Amino acid sequence: MIPATTFRGRRVALFGLGGSGLATAKSLAAGGADIVSWDDNPAQVEAARAAGLAVGDLRDIDWARLHALVLSPGVPLTHPKPHWTAELANSHGVEIIGDVEIFARERRAVAPGSPFIAITGTNGKSTTTALIAHVIAHSGRDAQLGGNIGTAVLTLEPPAAGRVHVVECSSYQIDLAPSLDPSAGLLLNLTPDHLDRHGSMQHYAEVKARLVEHSDVAIIGDDDDWCRDIAARLEAGGGTVERISKDHALTDGLFAQASMIREAKDGVVSHLADLSAISTLRGAHNAQNAAAAIAACRTAGLSDDEIRAGLASFPGLKHRMQPVARKGRVIFVNDSKATNAEAAAPALKSYERIYWIAGGLPKEGGIAALQPLFGRVAKAYLIGEAAAGFAATIGAHAPFEISGTLDQAVLAAARDAADDAAEMPVVLLSPACASFDQYRNFEVRGDAFVSLVSALDDSHMLIDVQTKEEQHG
Repeated sequence: MIPATTFRGRRVALFGLGGSGLATAKSLAAGGADIVSWDDNPAQVEAARAAGLAVGDLRDIDWARLHALVLSPGVPLTHPKPHWTAELANSHGVEIIGDVEIFARERRAVAPGSPFIAITGTNGKSTTTALIAHVIAHSGRDAQLGGNIGTAVLTLEPPAAGRVHVVECSSYQIDLAPSLDPSAGLLLNLTPDHLDRHGSMQHYAEVKARLVEHSDVAIIGDDDDWCRDIAARLEAGGGTVERISKDHALTDGLFAQASMIREAKDGVVSHLADLSAISTLRGAHNAQNAAAAIAACRTAGLSDDEIRAGLASFPGLKHRMQPVARKGRVIFVNDSKATNAEAAAPALKSYERIYWIAGGLPKEGGIAALQPLFGRVAKAYLIGEAAAGFAATIGAHAPFEISGTLDQAVLAAARDAADDAAEMPVVLLSPACASFDQYRNFEVRGDAFVSLVSALDDSHMLIDVQTKEEQHG
């Protein structure tokens, strides 16, 4: 745990006592803060009380005495409307922060020169975060992996010289971290997402940009206008920017050409890595992830040889294009982390004959952007609230059925794929939707898929079903 010593003796209120919220409350208490915590869920309040934390309804406290309100990332700060605690804080001039902000303050206080790599983007951030941490750890260095990827940042080891913190940051966490200042900040890409929480694409982009605005080195994707504009603005202000691309060659930066990662610098193009033999880094999206990881790991002092060795040994990320089982010629792939159309596209591009399980709580735009890939879909099995809307989009291009629930979809897809004469039919869970209509998060949805596949007759599991762990973001 990282004790929040920068809040010692200060009165702090905290709302949201889920996994990261409870960890934050413990960190504040361990650092000597005068903290009172609350949650709308009585069970979580009781869990905090049982952990020895002071709890109390924040409606009844003296807000004039507060130094800060700490919110869990899932609590609305601005849209669709501020949470009642945020309204109270704003009316009393109390700053509102989150766990990543507390970490940033602790780092500045106890180890200001320690490497801190922060990663964000609409898609690919979890794979990139895991890849960076793996490469650093493979080199023999101390890599602390946390944040939105599933381990609360304040449960990690404290900042120290030679210890590298690799932290995935969601837009929600960045919105609650006004002084975020990583040694290397990564902004991979920007497409419409979470607009219900940010109000507009412009505001969403502004929030994401904060992660790189005060970083020592800003590593920014060059494949969408939003990111290009942010990179240009930082460069104009004198910032150090490293551009990366999966779509085109750069005159200055790291870019992918097929499976090769190259670097352009001072008019010279050099070869950095060949991903063709690394099955866990398959596809153009992973080429971008690898380019970002190379740039980030260099800032932590790794040599290119150390980085190449780490890339070659990367085991992949759970719930992201994860082959989980084989049944005859049929491969079952868990891509539950694909929570919007853009995130689902890489999996659809990677296989030729797909029995596609899609649906859940729909995101803006649905799956219309995936229409060019519908020719790869042998049949779609649609679940959750999005089923009817997805059916209207895909119906003219591929067979489908409205399965409703994941268990029905798995049974039907496995049956139909088994009758396919193709060399390698794929049953793919790549929902292009949030999970919240039927599952608590995409991890629970992915674990449910794995369990259902493991229950099929004659399925040969490629992973250990018994050792899967649920993440908390």
